[in-house]
Amino acid sequence: MEGTVFAPALEGLNSVKSAEGEMLTKQFLDVCKHILPVIDKFGAAMALVKSDIGGNITRLESKYETNPSRFNCLYSLVQVEVETKTAKSSSSCTNGLLWLTRAMDFLVALFRNLLEHPDWSMSQACTDSYNKTLKKWHGWLASSSFTLAMKLAPDRKKFMEVIAGTGNIDADIEKFCTNFSPLLEENHKFLARFGLDDLKAS
Repeated sequence: MEGTVFAPALEGLNSVKSAEGEMLTKQFLDVCKHILPVIDKFGAAMALVKSDIGGNITRLESKYETNPSRFNCLYSLVQVEVETKTAKSSSSCTNGLLWLTRAMDFLVALFRNLLEHPDWSMSQACTDSYNKTLKKWHGWLASSSFTLAMKLAPDRKKFMEVIAGTGNIDADIEKFCTNFSPLLEENHKFLARFGLDDLKAS
C-alpha cells in the first residue's frame, strides 16, 4: 500500500470545507469512511465502534442522498430536524452526527495516545481514550461491553506495523489528529447551540 492507512483520509480532509468555509456532508462522511480501514486493523476489539460508526455514516448518507443539493452542507441535516422538532429522536441524523463525532473523538484521542505514550499497551491507550471521550455518554451496558472489547485489543507493535504501510505513520497520525480535531470541535459547537451536544445513550 502506498503510504499509510491514513493517506486517503488525509487527502479527503483537503476538501471537507466549501470555499465559504462550510462543512460539506459527503466530504466529511468520506473522511470518516476512510478511517474505517484503520479500525478494521484492530480486529474484534473495535467491532462495536466500527458498526456504530458505519451505521451513523449510512444514516447521514441516506438522508443526504434524498436531496444532495439541499443537504450539501453537513449542518443542514441537523437544521431541518431542529425545525421539525425531530432532532432528539434516537433515529435522527442529528443523533447520528453526534455519535459519529463522539466516536471520532475517541479515535483521535486513541491515535494521540499512541503517539504520546510509546510505552503504553494498546488496551491501556484504548481505555484511557474511552474514559476521556465516550464513557460519560454511555450507559452501564455500553460501558461494560466496551470494557470487555478492549481486552481483545491487538498487540501494539503489530498494529503500528500494519497501519504504517510504506509511509511515516507518526507523521500521518499527527497530521490527521491536528487537521481533523477542529472539525469535530466545530460539530460539537454547532450541536451545542441547539442544546443537542449532551444527549446520552438510551
